[in-house]
Amino acid sequence: MADEETVNETKLSAKVEKIAKEIEGLTALELSELAKHLEEVFGVSAMPAMAAMPMAGAPAAAGGEAAEEQTSFSVVLTDAGANKLAVIKAVREVKPELGLMDAKKLVEEAPKEILAGAKKEDADAAVAKITEAGGKAELK
Repeated sequence: MADEETVNETKLSAKVEKIAKEIEGLTALELSELAKHLEEVFGVSAMPAMAAMPMAGAPAAAGGEAAEEQTSFSVVLTDAGANKLAVIKAVREVKPELGLMDAKKLVEEAPKEILAGAKKEDADAAVAKITEAGGKAELK
């Protein structure tokens, strides 16, 4: 333990160490508030990217539907439209794990796949949100 403290002391400036000590004294609620504030101010997400990714395969539809009926869909942003800011916000609603810069990059690189392997209802909702924001999206 003493070795770890020595390593930390050599890597951290006095200012950063002071901030770290302050953070260590916060309650869980205060830490949650701090995390939300930092996410909003810096446009980042505290959620790990791999934990946020949806599973590749969607579950099969219930009932006796025909085997050839498509059960998973992809949503592709084809055009950002004139109101890019609203489309960026809509993309972040559809994919909350994206940070502000990632969503902006995705919108600027249209055409780009937003969702893959989504259920029909989720895919339709995503297309509706993007269309309502002024962008163009396709269901594939």
